[in-house]
Amino acid sequence: MKKVCIITGSRAEYGLLKPLIKKLKDSKSLELQIIATCTHLSPEFGLTYQEIENDGFKINEKIEILLSSDTSIGISKSMGLAMISFCEAFDRLKPNIIIILGDRYEIFAAASAATVARIPIAHIHGGETTEGAFDESFRHSITKMSYLHFTSTEEYRKRVIQLGEDPQRVFNVGAIGIENIKTIDLLEKDKLQETLGYQFGEKTILVTFHPTTLENNTAENQFKNLLDAIEEFETIKVIFTKSNADIGGKIINNMIDEYVKRNNQKSVAYTSLGSVKYLSVMKYCDVVVGNSSSGIIEAPAFMIPTINIGDRQKGRVQAKSVINCEPIKNDIITSLNKAFSEEFKKALKDTKNPYGDGNVTDRIITQIESYLLNDKIQLKKAFYNIDIDN
Repeated sequence: MKKVCIITGSRAEYGLLKPLIKKLKDSKSLELQIIATCTHLSPEFGLTYQEIENDGFKINEKIEILLSSDTSIGISKSMGLAMISFCEAFDRLKPNIIIILGDRYEIFAAASAATVARIPIAHIHGGETTEGAFDESFRHSITKMSYLHFTSTEEYRKRVIQLGEDPQRVFNVGAIGIENIKTIDLLEKDKLQETLGYQFGEKTILVTFHPTTLENNTAENQFKNLLDAIEEFETIKVIFTKSNADIGGKIINNMIDEYVKRNNQKSVAYTSLGSVKYLSVMKYCDVVVGNSSSGIIEAPAFMIPTINIGDRQKGRVQAKSVINCEPIKNDIITSLNKAFSEEFKKALKDTKNPYGDGNVTDRIITQIESYLLNDKIQLKKAFYNIDIDN
């Protein structure tokens, strides 16, 4: 059997990869391996590797890389530690291919180590743009290190080809998060409220805000503007999911804790909800607010508004349910009023999500089986030139 190693470093990424992991585990021709790293192994971020094990999956390697720092120096040192650790793990596991998703720095480190070890890489969600984050550079670099590409829209497929990748190895499969929404048994609202110990209000918003990592020291001011805007709405109830391990993430998480402490009757915060509870909260909330990719990709599937703040997600393909605004208090207030309006809600009833039909994991596995079982992978890649005259 060919060994397929999935690498995951965060709660959100694992939630997306879970249906693919399950199908690989059940495969009769592929052997599943899992490497958990980064925030999965951190008490500060909820030790979410336990979710993986509780779902019945074996973690073959646990790679600790996080330092007690969210500065640029700390992140860079974590990347160096990740490179060292991944090369050792790959030597022990000897996978025939690794599957990685997205653009985070620990994923970049894993891809770099795999490239040097001559291990083929299958990359999910390449070709996308997030102009406000250094993930943008990591993502396109990972594309050039990868052999198979599974994009979430046709536009992104074309961008991967524009980067010189052979069109025969680039597949538009759609966003795996849409498959989750269609296949996971989400909680009924009463059961969700009971599980959370939290009652939804007349207006409830789901807030996830991350630092815009290509900006200097803007996290505190931008998040303060968001909190100040929320305060202008007396009846709003707020569910926060905390920031990830980015530069400035601790500042945001400390501000969330302070806000919830002062407003514990209307707000609650979670380090990790897990995919079932997170998507269930999204289904029943009135607006998704912040700058998370889930507001761009998953929220439109529920036909609910998203307020996308600032530049972190700038450049992504968007449904008409997404309202873009500056990280300024008055702009956020205006956007909330628009999202709550009956006129805007009615306009969302025919929202079309540009991220596919949700039949993603079967398409990915079909291609991986084809390439691995028929020995079709050739690591020496020719640069695919686009005829710029046409």
